Amino acid sequence: MENFKIDVDADGVALVTFDVPGRSMNTLTASVIKEIGEVVERIKTDAAIKGAVITSGKTSGFCAGADLGELGGNGGLGGGDLQAAFDAGFALNKAFRALETCGKPVAAAINGLALGGGLEITLACHYRVVGDNPKTQLGLPESKVGLLPGAGGTQRLPRLMGVMQAAPYLLEGKSMKPQEALAFKVVNEVVAPGSEVEAAKTWVKTKGDPVAPWDKKDFKLPGGGPYTPGGSQVFVMGNAMLRKQSYGNYPAQLNIMKAVYEGLQVPIDAALRIETRYFLKTMMSPQAKGMIRTLFLSLQELGKGSGRPAGVPQYDVKKVAVLGAGMMGAGVAYVQAMAGIETVLIDQTQEAADKGKGYAEALVKKAVSRGKMTQEKGDGILALIHPTADYAQVKGSDLVIEAVFENRDVKAEVTKKAEAELADTAVFGSNTSTLPITGLAKASVRPANFIGIHFFSPVDKMGLVEIIMGAETSQETLAKSIDYVLKIRKTPIVVNDSRGFYTSRCFGTFVQEGMEMLAEGIAPAIIDNVGRATGMPRGPLEMHDDVALDLSYKIAQQTKKDLGDKYEDRPFTGIIEKMVDGLGRFGRKNGKGFYDYPESGPKTLWKGLSDVAPVKIADADKALIEEIRTRLLYRQAVEAARCFEEGVVVDPREADVGAILGWGFAPWTGGPISLIDGVGAAKFVETCDQLAQKYGSRFTPPQLLRDMAAKGESFYGRFAAQKAAA
Repeated sequence: MENFKIDVDADGVALVTFDVPGRSMNTLTASVIKEIGEVVERIKTDAAIKGAVITSGKTSGFCAGADLGELGGNGGLGGGDLQAAFDAGFALNKAFRALETCGKPVAAAINGLALGGGLEITLACHYRVVGDNPKTQLGLPESKVGLLPGAGGTQRLPRLMGVMQAAPYLLEGKSMKPQEALAFKVVNEVVAPGSEVEAAKTWVKTKGDPVAPWDKKDFKLPGGGPYTPGGSQVFVMGNAMLRKQSYGNYPAQLNIMKAVYEGLQVPIDAALRIETRYFLKTMMSPQAKGMIRTLFLSLQELGKGSGRPAGVPQYDVKKVAVLGAGMMGAGVAYVQAMAGIETVLIDQTQEAADKGKGYAEALVKKAVSRGKMTQEKGDGILALIHPTADYAQVKGSDLVIEAVFENRDVKAEVTKKAEAELADTAVFGSNTSTLPITGLAKASVRPANFIGIHFFSPVDKMGLVEIIMGAETSQETLAKSIDYVLKIRKTPIVVNDSRGFYTSRCFGTFVQEGMEMLAEGIAPAIIDNVGRATGMPRGPLEMHDDVALDLSYKIAQQTKKDLGDKYEDRPFTGIIEKMVDGLGRFGRKNGKGFYDYPESGPKTLWKGLSDVAPVKIADADKALIEEIRTRLLYRQAVEAARCFEEGVVVDPREADVGAILGWGFAPWTGGPISLIDGVGAAKFVETCDQLAQKYGSRFTPPQLLRDMAAKGESFYGRFAAQKAAA
């Protein structure tokens, strides 16, 4: 065996060390699953073995769960044959059940994180010991990538802690710390780190019980089962809450509920078969395929800098100047300092620069008060941020982030000031969200070193950075920018220049489509309620308030100025002008937009909105709800397809990851490109043509999509072929 090592001591206790070669963390690969069966057979049949302890040979933790790279890349278990698919899906359940019924006591010595299948293997052991490390996580995060726990998690966890207590860990993918797990009886003992194996061996030798609680005749489910007064309420309320939170978009959560409900009414062997059926049903859904690919595989690849040009030496960014100490600049300064980068934070006055540093001071104070950071570490972070109004302090910077107002003249002025202090090798990055990089680079004397580095607000919470290539930006500058983004622990996507680039351009269509509906007379409450039901974080009118109505107005004015006669006024243009110019309603920022934002209490729709945008449709039937839902999602997806045709984005991974991380595109789809691939290009084009006929050319599919529909192609299929050819 290459993944497990078995050492039997003088007392007959077999120490099974799980250590996948060549990997920093143990995962459940096909090879590991096969060898688990061999380990169980050895424990069961070797007369010299009286019991066993399973532990990890890695310092990184116990096991991170299934290898989603294998799972997501195998095109579906069983190759389309249902029996073969079931057998393959049931393999891990079968192996763990064999371990649980081997007739000898087996303990798990959990020396670090145990997630997904990593926790499930410990649940199949008769006793669990975990080291008392607050950084250790125990959990079943499968639902976060559109799956359900498929190796006994939906059956053993509720049997240990009760359905109500298990629900957040199954449905939300929450993790628990060792002391929490002990309180919930998920583990039996918490010991000092490093003594897990010793404690587990002691149990095997002194108290070892080879029968799981649910295999004993007197077993009672904590909190009661589905048909007890207490247990039935959990499922009734749980079903309602699930619908409220997921809007039926996530099959994994519904199937988890079904697996638990049905499984708890039958013996464990039948329950595990039920779980496997729901696991397969979930895994074969387009939602699971899209979410695994985007939220795990693609995110991991991009997070390692897969888009970085080859042949460029690593660029270690040690000092960065941030121009503009407003909310964005202040956030950038904070994340840079957190990554150990010396930061010069510049604004027009010392007072404004100091205020920008105050943002980092507030975040550090909060982290220290919550015990997440020591005062010493916090002081060290703040010492790296130097607020100033003096551009001479830019000297020696490896990179500049320009984060001033979205005004060409202001940006040109600070570009010239900063470049006067920069070395020839330094990178100049603009944080503009809409203005084309090639145009901004005209103010630069080194356009090859000029690039877009677009952050998202709030910077300390948003994990994406959109890197935009200008017409003259060099590959070396791109490589340096990616190195910088990885150093501050963000995920980079690389796009080519255009107005709004990729993220702002596509996100804008969601907000604009909501405005189109408002202008059509659809009630604001219907627009936003259906908007949230699509899986977007907020409705389009709420989102518009968040980004600020006056910002939209200013961008529209700048775009109108740039495009001249080519600019097209929309039916909702007058609504925005009235809200901003006429009524001073700028959105959340000044407490009044489409919604009113009282100092205390929840926001409410502004009662005067119907005077600005008269309501013609106050009720929505099922057909209208479905049409609004389709319009909001497809409008964004067709724009993403246009970005491909125009060469703004060339990698579907970047398009999908950028959409979900950048503006919160419905995660259940896997992203707008996965949505198109899941629906099928032909069907998507057909629906868009129908919408275009009814609502206008903004829904007209680009020629690229028509060609793909005719050839039966998908975006990911095309990308894989191009990658293989390269």
